Amino acid sequence: MVCAVVIGAAGWLYLDRNGHLDSGAAFVKAPAQDALSALFVLCGESRRTNCVVDGDTFWFGGEKVRIADIDTPELSPPRCEAEQIKGEAAKSRLLTLLNAGKFSLAAGFRDEDKYGRKLRTVSRAGNSLGDVLIKEGLARSWDGARHGWCQEL
Repeated sequence: MVCAVVIGAAGWLYLDRNGHLDSGAAFVKAPAQDALSALFVLCGESRRTNCVVDGDTFWFGGEKVRIADIDTPELSPPRCEAEQIKGEAAKSRLLTLLNAGKFSLAAGFRDEDKYGRKLRTVSRAGNSLGDVLIKEGLARSWDGARHGWCQEL
């Protein structure tokens, strides 16, 4: 019983003013410096080492990574044409951001999701690349639940 109260209180502390989980910053320990880089391409049918799957998922060093602090429109499959267009734009922008220089990956509260993807916040110079996608209207903060994109587009 005491454990349940402690876990509930800890969870409450990490909720934002709208009752959603914070973007993950509360759970993320920032690396000292950006030290990671690779040449990323769009993922295809070949071996996936360093490639972008969609706006919030990529392969790095042979590991599949889900960006922990954002959600982008679905591409597999999109539920409407507008979602596909915005999802492709998010995918393209993530490719550009990852190829723009050294970055850092930080683990959060959970190491992996239910699909075995590593959950990481991606940052450069202390700034979340997910926040860049949010500011550009290509993503939204991850609140722990999937929400459709078609009615919002």
